[in-house]
Amino acid sequence: MTEVGRERYLRSSAVVSREIADETLVVPIRGGAGDLNSIFSFNPIGSDLWNLMEKEVSVEEMTSWVTDHYDVSAEQALGDIREFVSELVGAGLVTSITKHVKTTGELESVHASR
Repeated sequence: MTEVGRERYLRSSAVVSREIADETLVVPIRGGAGDLNSIFSFNPIGSDLWNLMEKEVSVEEMTSWVTDHYDVSAEQALGDIREFVSELVGAGLVTSITKHVKTTGELESVHASR
């Protein structure tokens, strides 16, 4: 059997987010308080992606969702989403989870990283 690695992303529990008007504001929690020097603001598409990452989701699933809801090519969406997710992981707002799955669909192992 062959294994396939599949990267999935999940919002960190160490943040607070609020939707205000057409934006989502995200504030990391450090030392029990909001880090007001690190406030992130997402536009409507970024807000939609943030909401999708409330549960584990792959870049491919996010790309499909964006192309279904916005007038953008899959190639453009994929590139932009990869960049966005990379920035979120780097800032500690999102956790990267790698699942190794056998081609039969059985879950072999799960590894979470930041």
